[in-house]
Amino acid sequence: MARIPAYLHPAAAVLVLVSCDLCLVRANRPPSPVNVTVTQLKANSATVSWDVPEGDIIIGYAISQQRQDGRMQRFIREVNTTNRACVLWDLEEDADYIIQVQSIGLYSESQASKRVHFRTLKQSDRLPSNSSNQACLSAGDITMEGLDKERQLQTGEIVIIVTVLFMWAAVIALFCKQYDIIKDNDSNNNKEKTKPSSEHSTPERPVGGLLRSKKKSPSVNIIEV
Repeated sequence: MARIPAYLHPAAAVLVLVSCDLCLVRANRPPSPVNVTVTQLKANSATVSWDVPEGDIIIGYAISQQRQDGRMQRFIREVNTTNRACVLWDLEEDADYIIQVQSIGLYSESQASKRVHFRTLKQSDRLPSNSSNQACLSAGDITMEGLDKERQLQTGEIVIIVTVLFMWAAVIALFCKQYDIIKDNDSNNNKEKTKPSSEHSTPERPVGGLLRSKKKSPSVNIIEV
């Protein structure tokens, strides 16, 4: 620390100390973020990305978000991260916003970056055609992965449902086949029980064992004299 001459006024000494501290803070300040851009514009969200010059240790970032009409202001601060992008949620549709980004170093924060203006889309608007080519934030990647997993789960559930339906169809077909066989057997048994008793009775035999011959009528011969 700089030595303070004895002849300085106490107020002047305080000013000297403050100026020295300010010089130390400025010397330890990290550089401001550059190339601040806004991508993935939607009606209620947007993605902010930036670059940080190499050579300094950056442990976080701070974002200042404000409506252009000054009605709302929000600060986002995150440390112990190496992300170079952030998703802004809960935005109003078809509204103008202004953002600035600061880098957080080991001892202090950088100066704010240049102001960036952007406007959210309407609910009826579609995403720009070139938005798919923009860099995506890790949170956006996590969201897409979650959607893919959900689709995979839905596909698996559909396969299980179709398999169960096929199994039930096979069981019903087998049951119907067995039912027809049992029904045919029952009908055959009923037919055998209802046959006439004459078919099972023995033929009658003639009584006496001999057939009687027919009686001959007597003949009368008349002789005239």
